[in-house]
Amino acid sequence: MKTANGEQSRTAVFGGGCFWCTEAVFQMLKGVSKVESGYAGGSMPNPSYEQVSGGRTGHAEVIRVTYDPAIISYEDLLTVFFGSHDPTTPNRQGADVGEEYRSIILYESEEERQAAEKIARDIQESLTDGSRVVTQIVPLSAFYSAESYHRNYYKTNTSAPYCQIVIEPKIEKVRKRFAQLVNPDA
Repeated sequence: MKTANGEQSRTAVFGGGCFWCTEAVFQMLKGVSKVESGYAGGSMPNPSYEQVSGGRTGHAEVIRVTYDPAIISYEDLLTVFFGSHDPTTPNRQGADVGEEYRSIILYESEEERQAAEKIARDIQESLTDGSRVVTQIVPLSAFYSAESYHRNYYKTNTSAPYCQIVIEPKIEKVRKRFAQLVNPDA
């Protein structure tokens, strides 16, 4: 897919807990044209939500972000990724517990791997409380789209309690912390 200035758009795949939350965060960013919820990082082909949430697939809930690198860099996406969830809690984000909620970056190139490892290392070096960054940084072998009812979940369910209690505070945090990267119309 070509961007507005004729360059090739790129994709990035991240898992930082519930994909409803991460999808809503990345949909706000300048230069992001599409965010798709899905599953990756496991071994079962074409898993269902029930299989993933049952812990039988090895997959994590992830998002695939399509972005224009002339507007937002991969490093900026990584910064928002790490800043919008807790990369020090293994297999959990808030009340969501299980390997499907693990922190994971699925890279598609050597440059992406190096960038992810550098930022994870920098965060680790800045931690003073003894915690450790547990984010997995692994190659992307396959991405499986989530079922249609998971897509654009926040945008279509803003009055749902989960959206109000869990997603909205995360969005506000990102909006304040990364204001320069947020689309003002989002």
